Amino acid sequence: MSIKKAAAVALVAALGVTGLAACGTDKGGSEAGKTDQPAPKTVTLVSHDSFNASKEVLADFTKQTGFTVKVLKSGDAGEAVNKEILTKGSPQGDVFFGVDNTLLSRALDNGIFVPYEAKGLDRVPAAFQLDKEHRVTPIDSGDICVNYDKKYFADKKLAPPVTFDDLAKPAYKDLLVVENPERSSPGLGFLLGTAARYGDEGWQDYWKKLKANGVKTVDSWELAYNQEFSGSAGGKQAKGDRPLVVSYASSPPAEVLYGEPQPKVAPTGVSTGTCFRQIEFAGLLNGAKNPEGGKALVDFLISKKFQEDMPLQMFVNPVAKDAALPELFTKHGVVIEKPETMAPGKIAEKRDAWIQQWSSLVLK
Repeated sequence: MSIKKAAAVALVAALGVTGLAACGTDKGGSEAGKTDQPAPKTVTLVSHDSFNASKEVLADFTKQTGFTVKVLKSGDAGEAVNKEILTKGSPQGDVFFGVDNTLLSRALDNGIFVPYEAKGLDRVPAAFQLDKEHRVTPIDSGDICVNYDKKYFADKKLAPPVTFDDLAKPAYKDLLVVENPERSSPGLGFLLGTAARYGDEGWQDYWKKLKANGVKTVDSWELAYNQEFSGSAGGKQAKGDRPLVVSYASSPPAEVLYGEPQPKVAPTGVSTGTCFRQIEFAGLLNGAKNPEGGKALVDFLISKKFQEDMPLQMFVNPVAKDAALPELFTKHGVVIEKPETMAPGKIAEKRDAWIQQWSSLVLK
């Protein structure tokens, strides 16, 4: 939910390890695989397609632990989680990264992870630790928010929207593109944000207003941001005509970093009253062939070295308290002081029904 997607413009998170597995507290390693045999020298990380990490950081992990990381990308977040559910007990790898708070209950209820308390977890605030059994470890956070094309609104002499309410106003008719929450993690986060803002019943009336105001829905973040959105580099090339898109608060720094030539000011902005907090997790897979390497990798994911590498690789925020943000983030990013949030239990209870209701309401 997590921001690097495709051309590197969104948010998500990652992979790593700081010490040997013995440094962590194992609360269920026997379920993850046999530990009485010599551990393989390769540890496999299964992830959504947006995973990225610098070669230097992964090489440092290998130097510290003797394990080489193999990354297996498995589609978008929802698709990747579903594949692991289907292969439960005989997973594709050792560690899974990329399940976020919108899909966490689905993964936990299906038993794809085993408990493991990572070394260094005391450096991660309790607010990010949503599973008391430590079946998953928080790795990064970010905010799903509407982004706007600064040039469009300047040319039109129109103030960009700030809040959810603004998006339904006539001034912004036919300007917004969103992702289908059944297929897209940011799309689901935005739907949950509206439910958090307007309540269990009120969110449906809100979406009726958005539909009447010309909201456009596409299947993926890549299509929305790099094809439909007029403010992104990809959208400009594709002649996108929607100046409002559901993306991330960290998308503007990505537009600066990958701009050619690199702009001094981000060409896109963030509607700060439209945000939903996303937290991404990693976990040791049930049935992992290399559980010791997997534990080491989970440890490394929350190490200071990996956490500080992550923002410019995947455009997400570190969760470790001692990890500093790069200047690009502090200069061009936006800090969301009061994002919408929702308890994991409520997401688990309501998510699937809300998606069905949304589909009936918006797509028909």
